[in-house]
Amino acid sequence: MKNVHDSVLTAIGNTPLVKLNKLVGPEDATVYVKLEFMNPGGAIKDRMALHIVNKAERDGRLKPGGTIIENTSGNTGFGLAMIAAVRGYKSIFTMPDKMSSEKVNRLKGMGAQVVVTPTNVPAEDPRSYYETAKRLVKETPGAFFPNQYHTPDNIEAHYNSTGPEIWEQLEGKFDYFVAGLGTGGTMSGAGKYFKEKNAAVQNVGVDPIGSVYAGYFKTGKLGTPHVYKVEGIGEDMLCGAMDFKVVDQIRQVDDRQSFLAARRLAREEGIFAGGSSGAAVHAAVELAKEVGRGKTIVVVLPDSGNAYVSKFYSDEWMKDLGFLDAPAQSTVRDVLGSRQQTLITCKQGEQVGAVIETMKQHGISQMPVVRADGSAVGMLHEYDLLNGLIAGQYKQADVIDPLIAPLDGVVTPDTTLAQLRQVFAADNVAVVSEGQKVVAILTKIDLIGFLATA
Repeated sequence: MKNVHDSVLTAIGNTPLVKLNKLVGPEDATVYVKLEFMNPGGAIKDRMALHIVNKAERDGRLKPGGTIIENTSGNTGFGLAMIAAVRGYKSIFTMPDKMSSEKVNRLKGMGAQVVVTPTNVPAEDPRSYYETAKRLVKETPGAFFPNQYHTPDNIEAHYNSTGPEIWEQLEGKFDYFVAGLGTGGTMSGAGKYFKEKNAAVQNVGVDPIGSVYAGYFKTGKLGTPHVYKVEGIGEDMLCGAMDFKVVDQIRQVDDRQSFLAARRLAREEGIFAGGSSGAAVHAAVELAKEVGRGKTIVVVLPDSGNAYVSKFYSDEWMKDLGFLDAPAQSTVRDVLGSRQQTLITCKQGEQVGAVIETMKQHGISQMPVVRADGSAVGMLHEYDLLNGLIAGQYKQADVIDPLIAPLDGVVTPDTTLAQLRQVFAADNVAVVSEGQKVVAILTKIDLIGFLATA
């Protein structure tokens, strides 16, 4: 009998690759998307959940009658709940309150207990979904904590499964691997596999604006996380399952770009995927235009759109949050068009003294730091320079590189003014980014000036 399974768990994996035909042009690179939402639990997390549980059973960490407890944005929880149902375990999951009601109710429908926690608290706060899960593990006899964010088993699952599967499907004939960065397991595992097979494959991570990954990757320093709407991607902490050594570049996307790309994917390609899939596709389409015809890009689509029908697939929800185009709605692009200012930058490797002179000459208090190709690295702030000089840590002849801070307050030209105001509520400036490059710096007075003349 063909394609017949003893249980739903053996149906995990072997998901198809599909070529995009409308979101990319004839002069762009070829883009294939891997439909991970065709796993039985509806997400790529099924692979990792099964691998971790199988290992825990083998080594005795999970015993019959035990309880699986995990912090989740929804998909790992569902995969674990599916396994718990098949194998007779109890399950308890903690989730941030920004997650869709569909995700919560799906878990409950699978027989799991769900504990909802605040989103806008630090990871180390006792109320966070990380710390709440740890507390429940201590309080529950026979509990097993998969710890998806930090276990190497997460990486191993994708090294053993996702990576080899993609390699076999395309016979190793691709140039770029694009994946959203959440726990980091997919990129770290599959990305490692690809690098071992062909070091020329470029691994491209996708990170939502507000997450800490992009800034840390470029500067080695943790920036300040901000709340964003897209689910299942990005982090407010560093995860043990995120191996930056296999990553070649990280591209940032905002909520609007993620949601609009997902909606286009559904309406133009017939692929009903989630917001993190939209983020990855937006970055991949952007990359496809840059590298051009003759190159091949493969993109992971982690989950389906079924869990987001009440969110970004709802026109009303999108309009309420300012994500849908409206004739009267202004964007950062409009603010940029109303002002004339040359962006002043400095380069990696410049001397402290030279940068101070540039700041004095132009009367500015911060400058984007760029590479030779113009791609953004981070930001240099005058107070970091001042503190370093006062403490005697740096001299004018020293290079600025240790003083580079992550880019905070990043927006795109398509960011709405409502979103821009949220950035100004937390940051003094907004950094306008297009692709990998910073194109402008906006301040509150720029917005005030635009509104006064609009």
